[in-house]
Parts: sequence; C-alpha cells; structure tokens
Amino acid sequence: MREKLKRLALPIAAVILALLCLACLLVYSHLANMLDSQHQAERWQGESELKFSQLSCFMSVDQNLTLEQVYSFRKTMMDKFHEAALDIDNDAQLFCDAWSTTGKAYVSSDQGKGDVSVIAVGGNFFDFHPIRLLSGNYISPNDLMKDRVLLDEDTAWLLFGGTQLEGMSFKIDGVPFVVAGVIEREQDFASLKAYTSGMGIYMSYDAYSSIKGGGGISATSSTGSASGGSTSGGSSGSSGSSGGSGTGSGSTGGSTGGSSGGSSNSTGGSVGIECYEVVMAEPVKGFAMNVAKEKFPIGGGVIIDNSNRYSYENILKLVKQFGSRSMQTHGVILPYWENAARCIEDWCLALLIAAMVTAVLPVVLIVIFLVRLFLRGKNKFEEDLLPRAKERVGEAIRVQQRKAWERRYGKKNKDG
Repeated sequence: MREKLKRLALPIAAVILALLCLACLLVYSHLANMLDSQHQAERWQGESELKFSQLSCFMSVDQNLTLEQVYSFRKTMMDKFHEAALDIDNDAQLFCDAWSTTGKAYVSSDQGKGDVSVIAVGGNFFDFHPIRLLSGNYISPNDLMKDRVLLDEDTAWLLFGGTQLEGMSFKIDGVPFVVAGVIEREQDFASLKAYTSGMGIYMSYDAYSSIKGGGGISATSSTGSASGGSTSGGSSGSSGSSGGSGTGSGSTGGSTGGSSGGSSNSTGGSVGIECYEVVMAEPVKGFAMNVAKEKFPIGGGVIIDNSNRYSYENILKLVKQFGSRSMQTHGVILPYWENAARCIEDWCLALLIAAMVTAVLPVVLIVIFLVRLFLRGKNKFEEDLLPRAKERVGEAIRVQQRKAWERRYGKKNKDG
C-alpha cells in the first residue's frame, strides 16, 4: 500500500500544481481585462481590419503641453497617415484622442461647500475612461457650452444630498456651473488603491483653464470656440459621444481649433496638459510609437504603449526593469488610472511567474511520460511489429518468386 502511495505521490502533486497553474492564468486573464482605460484601441477598432494602437503621454512637472501643440500633433498624425496611404472616407476614423490635467477647486451650492479635486478633460476622455454613470450624461467635446460638470458620488452628497442632480446649479471658485451627471468611482482594487484625492469632479479643460488661468472668464462663454478643434474622430459605445468633424481634414480643423482653443488658454496664464492619450491607426507594427516619439513634444515626460500591455511577452519584459521600475527619474506625476494599470502589471507579473513555477513539475512529468511512451513504442516496434513486418514482406516476396517460377517452368513442361 505504501509503495502504491509513493508511486502516486508525484502524479498527485503534479495535478495539484497544474490546477494552481491554471488558477494563476485565469486570475491573470481577469486582471488583464479589468481596467477599461487600457482597452480603448480594441473598442475603437471594433470590426475593422485595420489595427490600432493606444498610447499615453505623461508630461513632466516642469513642462506645459498646450492645446496648440495637441492640434499640431493631430495635423502631424494626419500627414503621417496620408504618407502611409491610409486615405479613407473619413480621416477622423484614423485616430481618437483625449487630454487631461489635475488640480483643486472650491465648490459651493445652497446646501454645501468644500474643496475638491479636479480632473479637467478634453477630447473624447470618456471614451478612454467609461466611468459608470449614476445619473445624467458625460461631458462631451461636442457640448456648445463648457459649463457642464460631472460630480463623483461624495461631492454630489456634499453639495445636494443626492445623486439625481442633472441640471442643478452650483459654483466652482465663484463661477456658475451645471451638473451634467454623477459618476461612481471605479470599484476595482487597483483603482481604489491608486485614487487618493478624495472628493472630486470632472470638468471641461477649457472651462478649467478659464477660471484658473487668471482671466476671470465665465465658463459659459470662455471656450465655445475651442470645441471645433477639440473633437476627435469616432466614438465608442461606452460613452455615447460621437467624434466631430473639426479634425476631419487634419490641417484645417486642427489648426483652426488649435488657434482658437489656444487663445482661451492664454488669456490669463497657461494651465498645462498633464496627460495626452491617443488611439491611432497602426498600418505596420511600431508605427504609432514611432510617430509619437518623433513628433509629439514629450520633452522629459514618458510615453506608454497601452496596446497589449498585459500580454505574456510584455509582462515578462518587466523582469528586466526589476529594481529600476520603482525609481522615478522623469519628474512625472502619473494620474491614478496609470498607477492602477501599473499595479495590475505587478500582479500579472507575480501571477505569471507563479504559473511558470507551478507548471515545471507537470511539464517535466508529461515530458518523461511522452519519452517513455516513445521508447516503449520504439521497443515494441523493433521487437514485435518490425519482425512481423519483415516476415510478411519476406513471405510476399517468396510468393511472388514462386508464382514467377511456376509461370516460367510450368509453361516449359506443358510444351515438352
């Protein structure tokens, strides 16, 4: 009995390890698909045969990215697309972009007031970040007025004591705004850990630039002119906002919108863009990253390729960054969604290593089993099947020789 148990111990251990390996890979797959912010390229591509790549550009704290530079990069992208012969019916379908910056503001209503964190957004931000709505609608680049604001749940309760608030009025730094909707913060463990800014709101980058730039311009009249250039091509089903045609021709819409948008930003002082995100067509591998590295004014910032970020190959590359990955040498303050994405990367790396380690014994045993099976089959072939085959071939040869002899000498006997 003990001998039998000893013989079974190794296979049982291999089965347990194989199940652990499978569990690690299943959790890995779940984590890799957890963050919607990392999969805009897939949503934008849809059923198109043309591949797309998603990039995130994070600016250094000592560098201000302006709307003029964003629109200039849009024009550059369109020129590159045309050079690559990517002329289609609607050029705006070749890319989708968004930008954002963070700050603080004082909000007040008849029922409450307080300091909140601000994420000021432009372009199709909520295509990239389809945060769950509790009520209302997202703010969109197509909004004629820039006074619509999204509140998170905590801010909604502070100001109004509820969440069904669409159309309600309040003030940001003394300037009147309207509630567009109320959002629920991401509930995944990585985002909960990464977001530490407390109560917050999402508002138009143009409106934020107006009230923080020093010009004292009201949000309702500040940047209607910038909307023409701030719409990007296409839309995803997640936000329901459709891309405008302000950048459809690249040069015309982009340059016009850029100049008008830039004018509102330069009224008082510049509120720099901290994060620029883009999904662009990828006719050949590395096209998008090469365009960004060559033409985007990243300065001392960093460019992250979000496409296939959680593939086995890309996760294993993180091993080379062990030790240096935790060092911040670029002077970049990452937004919470990027910190959440990096948290997921670390977990995926740990799970992948665990899966590889637990797979060693099962794989070794399978290889040994296959080798033994091969050797057993080879021996059986050499000792049993091969001799039989030789005997059958020899018998067939003898039969043929016998028939040939009979045809030859039998005929002679009949003639004699």
